[in-house]
Amino acid sequence: MTNEAKHVPELRFPEFEGEWEILKLGDYAIIKGRLGWKGLKQEEYVSKGHAFLIANKHINNGKVNWEKADQITQFRYEESLEIALQKGDLIFSKDGALGNPAIINELPKYATINSTMMLVRPFKEKLSSLFFHQILLSSYFNKLIHLKVSGSSIPHLFQADMKEFYFYTPKLEEQNKIGEFFSKLDRQIELEEQKLEKLEEQKKGYMQKIFSQELRFKDGHGNDYPKWKIKKLGDIGHVSMNKRIYKNETTINGEIPFYKIGTFGKKAETFITRQKFEEYKLKYPYPSKGDILISASGSIGRTIEYSGEEAYYQDSNIVWLQHNDEVLNIFLKHFYLIVKWAGIEGTTIKRLYNKNILNTKIDLPIIEEQSKIGTFFNKIDELIKKQNQKIDRLKERKQGLLQKVFV
Repeated sequence: MTNEAKHVPELRFPEFEGEWEILKLGDYAIIKGRLGWKGLKQEEYVSKGHAFLIANKHINNGKVNWEKADQITQFRYEESLEIALQKGDLIFSKDGALGNPAIINELPKYATINSTMMLVRPFKEKLSSLFFHQILLSSYFNKLIHLKVSGSSIPHLFQADMKEFYFYTPKLEEQNKIGEFFSKLDRQIELEEQKLEKLEEQKKGYMQKIFSQELRFKDGHGNDYPKWKIKKLGDIGHVSMNKRIYKNETTINGEIPFYKIGTFGKKAETFITRQKFEEYKLKYPYPSKGDILISASGSIGRTIEYSGEEAYYQDSNIVWLQHNDEVLNIFLKHFYLIVKWAGIEGTTIKRLYNKNILNTKIDLPIIEEQSKIGTFFNKIDELIKKQNQKIDRLKERKQGLLQKVFV
């Protein structure tokens, strides 16, 4: 249902009417943080004690990971009993990376927060925790965060900021219905994210078993394939890279995307001319469709499958193995996910040199088995991709509804 009244949402449950009113959070909730506390000594952390949450360490995507929560002594917990967590509490980061709110739906017997977090405990008879949780995920709260982040070297939210935080809200009955609706949608997203995690864990398990040869494929007659051969990557190919492109040869607007190490696998920020692209592609090494591009600096070893698009890549920082017919790209793609590059294990080296790549050992099955392995993992990757897309659609749907359901 749509309504053009000033403080009425575009979309609303049919049994409700009337304008929403603007409220000040300080009149409708307890707002607390840990004050005047210098932190814990190492000996005050224990293996089994009282749960102690730290912002951006134990909360991920609005979910508290209680299993990984730090544990503190009873003495330290009882120092600030006013911030001992209760069901329905809302917590978020008030220092540094502001926000990342979570609602406490379940908790161990004893739990508290550290000094980087703030607690909001709505008065149950006036403000729904489920409803206000969505407010903390909305543009209202994001605007407040933006104001605190802009121009500040150490962003910080004070209790006074939250006490003066204004937002629109309907009566409690409608708050509850809205909060429950979005809580169910959040739960649906959470379940889909759990499915994604299981797929990713399943892939990791198969990767370990297949590349250790604990699990083997059979040929078309049910027989074992031949034993894998141990070789070096340098035995089956050489490192290739694009011709160097200089800064004065790039523009922020152009015809052919030029990927540097910082934009590798993302959106290109610089471009080269088509004329130079066609010239260099003809004269110098250029990847073929299906080749696996490797990041040689920064996040070393990160890979992207070249899909045949028109693009150019930063020399020496983005390379690929120009190999013979002893190996398939579909196999290399997944081998690179578990590879241990020669000469860099246990070091602080931030660059993958050609010698590291060429001296790296690879266990090679015959081509037929390589194809089966690569196809098998590609199918899992496709399932993971589809699951990611499903989650993205649910999140987009939620954002669209938030804009229409909230004033």
